[in-house]
Amino acid sequence: MYKLLCATAIITFLFTGCSKFLDRTPLSQISPDNGFSSESELQLYVQSFYDKMLPNADNEDNGFISLYTESANNIVTNSLSPELTGNRSIPVSGGGWVWANLRNVNYFLQNYQRGGLDTSITYKYVAVAKFFRAYFYFSMVAHFGDVPWYSTPIGSNDTASLQKKRDPRTLVMDSVLRDIDFAIAHLSATKSVAEVSKWTALALKSRLCLFEGSFRKYHTEFNLPDANRFLQQAADAAAAVMDAGVYTVYKSSPENAYRDLFAALNVVPEEVILARQYSASQQIFHSVNYYTTAPSFGKPGLEKQLVNSYLMKDGTRFTDIPGYATLQFAQEMHNRDPRLAQTVRAPGYKRIDGSVALAPSYSSTVTGYQLTKFVTAAAYDALAKSSNPLPIFRYAEVLLNFAEARAELGTLTQQDLDRSIKLLRDRVGMPPMNLAAANATPDPFLAAQYTHISGSNKGAILEIRRERRIELVMEGFRWNDLMRWKEGHLLAVTYKGAYFPGPGNYDLDEDGKADLAIYTNTPPDIPNVQLLKLGTDVVLENGAAGGNIVINGNIPKTFNESRDYLFPIPAQELLLNPNLEQNPNW
Repeated sequence: MYKLLCATAIITFLFTGCSKFLDRTPLSQISPDNGFSSESELQLYVQSFYDKMLPNADNEDNGFISLYTESANNIVTNSLSPELTGNRSIPVSGGGWVWANLRNVNYFLQNYQRGGLDTSITYKYVAVAKFFRAYFYFSMVAHFGDVPWYSTPIGSNDTASLQKKRDPRTLVMDSVLRDIDFAIAHLSATKSVAEVSKWTALALKSRLCLFEGSFRKYHTEFNLPDANRFLQQAADAAAAVMDAGVYTVYKSSPENAYRDLFAALNVVPEEVILARQYSASQQIFHSVNYYTTAPSFGKPGLEKQLVNSYLMKDGTRFTDIPGYATLQFAQEMHNRDPRLAQTVRAPGYKRIDGSVALAPSYSSTVTGYQLTKFVTAAAYDALAKSSNPLPIFRYAEVLLNFAEARAELGTLTQQDLDRSIKLLRDRVGMPPMNLAAANATPDPFLAAQYTHISGSNKGAILEIRRERRIELVMEGFRWNDLMRWKEGHLLAVTYKGAYFPGPGNYDLDEDGKADLAIYTNTPPDIPNVQLLKLGTDVVLENGAAGGNIVINGNIPKTFNESRDYLFPIPAQELLLNPNLEQNPNW
């Protein structure tokens, strides 16, 4: 009886607190009794969606997505999150099960007509709100599966809504489609990197439909219908952007174009559809330079498996080269897809404003593949001093969504590849992808990673996944990609870095001088050389006998195939609403 009374008291307290929040008029917004009487008031309200709901730079608080600090098996740091070790637990609260942003959107949709404005004025703002509701629910479904669908704000006395069951994923995603289709129909066709447009909505539709279609295709355990319907809508939405001809793949020189797209201090509107923008004059910064050059953010670096995935510059496979696995850093960087040398420090690397070639700094990267994507001039290296824009939607993703959706549908043609993947390879002077050749000889290196692909398009799907991983690295896609492809087992693989044959002195940038010394007992007396003690500062697979750098090799990693594709619902929510059911096996 005592336990029951305590539980009842807790539920009463929590429910009261929740009710107060749910019944509250959103702060900084307008009372329904006197608001929404002018277009400026509508505009002011919807502006808050951008600030609160779009991904941010340095954290993963917005829908589990962060810009440039993605945590999956692309970027490795010197620590492992519970998601990467398999040691996740059910949180008491939070954990992504947060609904405040949805309430703000639904409040607007319920009250925007109070001012009596004509639909010719209001509908474009309604379209923005429905874009963001689709964006919100896409993230919630991607992480929790079934969730309650709410189309209106919930009042404190609305017990039925407050204690609603989770709606089926199928219902929620069909509702998301209705929202995003409304947004597409009513948003402006004028390009804007700062506000959502028709093209942003089409890009989002291609993203969310590709996720849902491929999730339903590969996760047969959930018995979800209509995988091909979503894949077709993904392809159609992407094609609508492509056919309009309003965006192009940014090009300058093959050696710099990919780098310059992300290091530019102003948005590149040819390719970027929507970006989170920063400003030195307004003191709005992020920390990408500091993240990649200082040891304080975990010393991030590319994972070895990803580095091995980059093709040779002539389009052949690096992993087909005899002895590729034991090539040392400088040798493995030769004649690769130019995007590799524009993503990490390769021999000859110089800062944008520098004239001195720099080798990778092992004080800033645990793998030896030091990140340079998004990195600007050295003047911005301090904490919270970077101000270059960070893309949220860009045309390259749309092209990749199109190619992948067509490949998964089995309708991919060479012409499809020539208007999508080829454009990305053209940017860096790479040969185009050949559909017949890809399907005739699927890459065994990729096939060992992506274990669920079958059928006549297997080789093409593998190559598109290669292209997606390389093109979109550090942009926050990898986690969701692994989840929708049902390839979570890749998170349990030990992370590795560059190969060294053992202790010794190493010339990383091929300037004839040693840049790095790995030693066992006494450090060598060599000026201006990075010193790493074997077993302490760096761990090699076979110790003094050499091998790849091993990162966090002493920490077991697991991925529970029957559980970890969905996140758990917080314990507090299950207390608040007894009609909620926990996700399987949590």
